[in-house]
Amino acid sequence: MKIVIVGAGNVGYSIAQSLSIEGHDIVVIESQEELAQRLENELDVQIVLGNGSRPSVLAEAGIVEGSQVDYLIACSNRDEVNIMACWQAKHMGVRRVISRAKSLEYTEAPEWLKVLGIDEMISPERTVARDIESMLWVNAAIHSTDFFSGNAVSYAFRVNKESPICGKSLKQIADSFDEFKAVFVFVERGESGFIPSGDWIAQDGDLCYLITFKKLSSSIEALFNTQSVKKIRKIMIVGGGKIGTFLVRRLLRNHPGVDIKVIDKDYETCSQLAVEFPQISVLHGDGADERMLNHEGVDTVDGFVTATGTDELNLILAVLGKKLGAGKNIALVRSKTFYRVAKELPLDAVINPNESLSSVILRYIRYPESAGSLTLLESINSEILEITIPEGSPGVGRSISSLNIPRGVIFAMIKRGGKFLLPNGTTTLETRDVILIFSNREKMNKTLKQLGIKI
Repeated sequence: MKIVIVGAGNVGYSIAQSLSIEGHDIVVIESQEELAQRLENELDVQIVLGNGSRPSVLAEAGIVEGSQVDYLIACSNRDEVNIMACWQAKHMGVRRVISRAKSLEYTEAPEWLKVLGIDEMISPERTVARDIESMLWVNAAIHSTDFFSGNAVSYAFRVNKESPICGKSLKQIADSFDEFKAVFVFVERGESGFIPSGDWIAQDGDLCYLITFKKLSSSIEALFNTQSVKKIRKIMIVGGGKIGTFLVRRLLRNHPGVDIKVIDKDYETCSQLAVEFPQISVLHGDGADERMLNHEGVDTVDGFVTATGTDELNLILAVLGKKLGAGKNIALVRSKTFYRVAKELPLDAVINPNESLSSVILRYIRYPESAGSLTLLESINSEILEITIPEGSPGVGRSISSLNIPRGVIFAMIKRGGKFLLPNGTTTLETRDVILIFSNREKMNKTLKQLGIKI
């Protein structure tokens, strides 16, 4: 396919890299010469230097009357540029156009999509806020993503010496704990990783990725965390932007009575938050001010979230909060470089909003027909995909063990009608089953073809 990407920042770079490796014809439009040069040096893509909202620049990228371009993905940092690029591309015949939107005004007004001809308007803020909320309430979780409208969830938990499962094999864990209803899909151990078999023995330091039912989160967490799960009562958020706002909204809706404090350096942002959320405390100040943090009781908060627009600041503030006695600390980090650095710091969890945005965009490109949500687990080079078994699939009526799917592909959960089940090798597939599949990209494609799913 021929795909034009507007914006060569972290999101645009990640998408261009993934799609070019897969053999697509990629053109990237970027107004900043330094970013454009970086892509030209590092990726096998065509570069067009200029503003992606201008007709002449789009034409240079191949978007002209009767265009043969399959997709335009507008993911620059400027909403207006993204929207104008999509509107023009659609009118020039581009098959599908996808726009990133940072402003709440656009994402909360879906009627704009039809008027402008935009197929998808994507903002990662809601997803990121949901994942932060989930990790705050499941204290031991390092990663969290919801599936099946919140009925299923993937977590990453680390084993320590005191964990009840430490020293036990996967088979022993399943036999010893009645509450164990989860599928272990991957284990990181040191610099390597593997898909655990029944004889895998949990060791101190293992980072376990698993999929389970959301309602069993506390029971599964208890297998890794010996400390009694403390109810979240106080949360401090540094950064009152879009993600901070969405997080406050979710916390108030889903956890009434929680004590929330938001700190931001911008007076106007603080004023807006105070008006919209009169039930929380809004502090106009610097999140790096130790005196203010101590005065506001940072050592009493159960969760400390740093959600400013600067990666370096988020990392520093999260470490500072932990040093001053805060409970679980979570930092937003958009850059892959800083994301790698974060592993060396005393952080409980790190979230990359750009990874969430990339997941959504790549889902539309890679799996346009039958796929639901896609979650990229870039740190372990894997993905979790939600797919629907179509009528006439060669997999219908067959057990999972008889499908001859590639080794390393895991069918983690099935939604069948209104029920959810953890499948095993004897489970027989039915038409309209919705399946969560864990795999790497190459094996995922082979599996979908075997199931008769268009890609």
